[in-house]
Amino acid sequence: MSKGWDAVNLEKVIKHRKEFIGIDDFKKYKRCRVKLHAQGIELRDIVQGAEIKTKKQQICKTDDLLVAEIDAKIGGFGIVPENLDGAIVSSHYFLFEINESLLDIKFLDYFIRTPAFRDQVSAQGSTNYAAIRPNDVLGYTIPLPLLEEQRRIVARIEELVGKIEEVRSLRQQALEETDILTKSALLSIVNNFGEKYNYRQLNELILDAGYGTSVKCEYGRINNSVPVLRIPNVASEEINFNDIKYGLLTNTDLQRVLVTEGDILVVRTNGSAELVGRCAVVPTLPEATAFASYLIRLHCDRQQIDPYFLQLMLRHLRSAGQLFDFARTSAGQYNVSLGRLRAAKIPVPPLCEQRRTVAYLNEFQTKVDTMKRLKEEAIKELDALLPSILDKAFKGEI
Repeated sequence: MSKGWDAVNLEKVIKHRKEFIGIDDFKKYKRCRVKLHAQGIELRDIVQGAEIKTKKQQICKTDDLLVAEIDAKIGGFGIVPENLDGAIVSSHYFLFEINESLLDIKFLDYFIRTPAFRDQVSAQGSTNYAAIRPNDVLGYTIPLPLLEEQRRIVARIEELVGKIEEVRSLRQQALEETDILTKSALLSIVNNFGEKYNYRQLNELILDAGYGTSVKCEYGRINNSVPVLRIPNVASEEINFNDIKYGLLTNTDLQRVLVTEGDILVVRTNGSAELVGRCAVVPTLPEATAFASYLIRLHCDRQQIDPYFLQLMLRHLRSAGQLFDFARTSAGQYNVSLGRLRAAKIPVPPLCEQRRTVAYLNEFQTKVDTMKRLKEEAIKELDALLPSILDKAFKGEI
């Protein structure tokens, strides 16, 4: 803290308010919650009074300091925003009125986000989750320059934060643009192929297609159960075994749903339209492996189509909205028709051209991923500037 400013206990500038009301079963109430790590206060829900078991609650007022009894040590505190005026909290929260003739509310709001304040809170008691009491809060110290100086500091902080947000917005926009680079590159390639090569139906390029098993799957192998690939194993568009389950199948069913290297698994139904249509190529497998009923398997005719090239074409058709109809079923699921999948058309260059395309786009994607990682790191660095700004502000260095 700045040597030129007095440090005072919060009891000099805030007052604990202990007012409770009785809950009316026939009224609706806003309930709020304090986000951890000094990230502010948000609406939890709006409920009928009859649903609230504890009938004595506290009323929040705009610009109150709200502190969670248990979670304060992990940043469970904040200033009540205007939209939560009149919201209720239980007795496990403490509310404090701010003396605005001595303390600017925004000055306090920024100060409670600093390590200087957080360290005072976490030092209270013997464990990270030990409860704090109102007197603990009143005993915390805060640097207190004159009100005019507080407002100058707040204005300077907001000026710097505004500049950070402006740069952050530009970086975020660049990050979003990075995400569409691969789609654009693929679209360009498909358009070029479309001018040079004939379009063919997928049905002409695959030897077999079908749905997987609906057998019950469990974590952990039992008896002669086999691994069963499900949506979580395909959703990243690469086969992974991080969340594998096992199913006990009859020999007949197992032969029907075995996958082999080069097969493509497509997510055919899910409650999320974002997942439906994603696909992955099956790599070399160490053992007999089946696939679940929420997936479609395409067994490629590898004399005509490279599986990884077909995966690229499916990605293009999906992103272009030319392949999948995301109408919900009666069960509330989004669904892909196997018939529509078979009927989809793609340009088919020679195999050597297909493989060159796959290699080129893989290299392109690696470069895009590197760009994306660097931009994400830049955004994290921007986010890390606020603590530094606040630290300097409350040392009187801005």
